[in-house]
Amino acid sequence: MLAIDWKQFLIGEENFEFLMEIALRTFIMYFIILFGLRLLGKRGVRQLSVFELVVIISLGSAAGDPMFYKEIGLLTPVVIFLIIVGAYRFTTFLTAKSEKIDDLIEGKSVYLIREGVFNIEDFKKETLAKDEFFSELRQQSISHLGQVETTILETSGTLSVYFYADENVKPGLPILPDLFDQKIKLIDDEGQYACSFCGAVVEIKLKGKHKCPRCQNEEWVKAINDCRVK
Repeated sequence: MLAIDWKQFLIGEENFEFLMEIALRTFIMYFIILFGLRLLGKRGVRQLSVFELVVIISLGSAAGDPMFYKEIGLLTPVVIFLIIVGAYRFTTFLTAKSEKIDDLIEGKSVYLIREGVFNIEDFKKETLAKDEFFSELRQQSISHLGQVETTILETSGTLSVYFYADENVKPGLPILPDLFDQKIKLIDDEGQYACSFCGAVVEIKLKGKHKCPRCQNEEWVKAINDCRVK
């Protein structure tokens, strides 16, 4: 029968008395973390910029080791916290004073859609995949780009979407998977077709292959003009 050293299994090389020290260390670090986050200001998780996420991750990393490594005193993370929070405050001061520094650290908001079509050059600069982007739009009850006047990718990574009024909705590129996957290169029936790459809608009357006049793409999807379900 396998003999198990339960003391080694549960707490390793340390003794039970150190568990009480860990509890006290964790309790103290908990309030230090709360204090540090309070100094950073009131922001929701989805509102955090990449820069602020790095700061919070750094605080978490600094707080973790002192909780269970006895060789690390509690003054070490306190000093780290003060430096990180001080650097953050100084950086936010600089970004408030200089638009260039703000753009360098926080980045700029980017227009991904204008008047129902992709802003191609700006979309290419972002790491956002088209499938992921369509998924975000579908969660706002959008079925095609003709319902969307403007979409902005904010510096926090969230999307701000501005819709056309129902009477102004125009034919657009379907973003529902079943419809978008029906891409074709050979047009058999005349009608309004949306470019699968940039979303431009073109009235096609001649059968055969056609290039998008906006981006030269050759794949098309039948455009739809349904109003958004609210």
